[in-house]
Amino acid sequence: MEISKRKPKEHQQTLEERLNTLRAGVLGSNDGILTVVGVLFSVAVATTNQFTIFIAGLSDLLACAFSMASGEYASVSTQKDTEKSVVAMETELLKTDFAGELKIVTDYYVGQGVSQETSQKIAEDLMSKKPLETIVDIKHGIQLGHYMNPWDAAFSSLFSAAAGGLFPLLAMTLVPGVMQWPATILAVCVSVAITGFLSAKLGNGLVKTAMIRNVIVGIITMIIHYSIGLLL
Repeated sequence: MEISKRKPKEHQQTLEERLNTLRAGVLGSNDGILTVVGVLFSVAVATTNQFTIFIAGLSDLLACAFSMASGEYASVSTQKDTEKSVVAMETELLKTDFAGELKIVTDYYVGQGVSQETSQKIAEDLMSKKPLETIVDIKHGIQLGHYMNPWDAAFSSLFSAAAGGLFPLLAMTLVPGVMQWPATILAVCVSVAITGFLSAKLGNGLVKTAMIRNVIVGIITMIIHYSIGLLL
């Protein structure tokens, strides 16, 4: 059977693609918060110079944002390349072993509780109309033409990491006097609780557990870096 080489039409983002972009944003925000507050606490213990504290925090914020963005870009690009490689492999298999591919689709529906005869008819119908779309979906869970966009993930991570890092940075540098410490601690706890909430919602996890876990990690991060600052 000849496989169509026509390019797939442009589609709107699927739910999975949107969730992947949101996931990158949530993780970027969480990293931005924790890495910036870590540097701020270490430096603020060692010096009271507000300009030095601000520059250290800002430098770390920018470094974290670009690091998260590049990491997401590389990760999602690898996933996209893998998906395209799988599609190319299945395109070749449809040319060289169509019967084997047809059997896989038939067995899939049999496994779903459909009778052998009906499964055979469903498989033949699907494979006669859209063979490549059917086989990559059943074998690999890939929707043809819907590849993860590395740029979406990168920009989402970039901006969210920068935005997340602003909370502790502004609290530490704008709140006057001794209040800067409790203000920064509060800003970190609230912001990581929010990222915990969002990550749990996106992953259908336990919201309360995720929020508590993130707050504990944030507190531990601040304690560790405060202790490091005392050694300087």
